[in-house]
Amino acid sequence: MPDAKFADPRLAPLYDLFESERKDLDAYVAIVEEFDARQILDVGCGTGVFALMLAERGREVVGVDPAAASLDVARSKPGADKVRFLLGDATTLPPLQVDLVTMTGNVAQVFLTDAEWAATLAGIHQALRPGGRLVFESRDPARRVWQEWIRDWTPEHVKIAGVGTVESSVQVTHVDEPLVTFDDTVTLPDGTVIPTSSTLRFRERHEFEETLAAAGFELDEVRDAPDRPGLEFVFVATRR
Repeated sequence: MPDAKFADPRLAPLYDLFESERKDLDAYVAIVEEFDARQILDVGCGTGVFALMLAERGREVVGVDPAAASLDVARSKPGADKVRFLLGDATTLPPLQVDLVTMTGNVAQVFLTDAEWAATLAGIHQALRPGGRLVFESRDPARRVWQEWIRDWTPEHVKIAGVGTVESSVQVTHVDEPLVTFDDTVTLPDGTVIPTSSTLRFRERHEFEETLAAAGFELDEVRDAPDRPGLEFVFVATRR
């Protein structure tokens, strides 16, 4: 089940306001151009930011996400008619043969069990044409970024014209490596308080390498993330 921050109709429209700077997506756009990918599947597309960026560039894009509220936001945006948005995940896809599959942001870390991750890779493998590529990122657990989250996270405020100020306050509530849980409390302008909870799994590089091989992928390279140098793995793998 998707986190409430993505699935709650009151919260999904706020995601883009709090995550307005998506400089991390520039690297993915560059990868699409590097491999001259024409058909792209964006797994965990959320509110459609990346999918719409690619569609504007003339790419044929399918976006899949398990949160209906986030897809409602995506479908309401200009240019949404150029993207095929699907409710579900990599295990529920219709027949596809795309050039490239992406999982941006923290998407690859939301699969907490080995079974969930293996099923996701199997679905992606099936959706790719032979020789097609999978690109995704994951934070390097050795960097223990959650310690910075504990120290540095402060409440955020966003003013919505004609509505008021929305506050988001996030804190790490549980660390049981490789799982890290953090809770978010969103306060709406009318005083309504909506709590949410999210958990990410921090897999080691060798775990990704082993699971990719088991799922029928050839690992091409592991890159650095330009927006977070030294903090993340960016995996580029080819369907065998």
